Amino acid sequence: MVRSNPGRSILLSLAAALVFTCNAAGAATVAVGGFPYDESSRAGSQDLKLNGAGVRFKLIFPVYSAGLYLTDKKKTPAEIYAAPGAKRMRLVMQRTVNAEEFGQAFLTGIQQTSDKAERTRLIEPLMKFGQLFATVPELKKGDTIAIDYVPGQGTVILINGKQAAEPTADPGFYTMLLKIWLGDKPADTKLKNALLGEADAGS
Repeated sequence: MVRSNPGRSILLSLAAALVFTCNAAGAATVAVGGFPYDESSRAGSQDLKLNGAGVRFKLIFPVYSAGLYLTDKKKTPAEIYAAPGAKRMRLVMQRTVNAEEFGQAFLTGIQQTSDKAERTRLIEPLMKFGQLFATVPELKKGDTIAIDYVPGQGTVILINGKQAAEPTADPGFYTMLLKIWLGDKPADTKLKNALLGEADAGS
């Protein structure tokens, strides 16, 4: 009979934990819906911290994971909207979806969480946002969408790391997008709580 070595088991467990929580560059990560989210990120020239992350479910099916990055951690939507500096909402698709339908879901979320005056004032960037998804046939599992606010540029959208449209300068547009997840009628209440750091990211 081979005796176990408690010390060796502890070392192996620590090694496994290090592999799980660090990427090649040494940045700590968390697993959200099976995909890694770095604890830090960068938008424009600013370093950001992961405020919270979770998974968006529709019925019982996962659609995408989402992580919110800010210059400093915040606990309420109002603090996040008002926070100066760069911001990033990073989505990772959990399943393959029709991109145009996905874009329509975004617009529906905007309609539910913003008032008519807001939408009227920002009608032009809203139309461009809707057209953006019409240019992409589908979003596949593992594809990423980064919605950044970069001071001096505005809202910048990247699909799989590539800029997908011209920036929208008005900061109100970025707040309108954030309300899809953080507003009074969010797309997913559990995801809202996770983005605010009130719940574990999950797996």
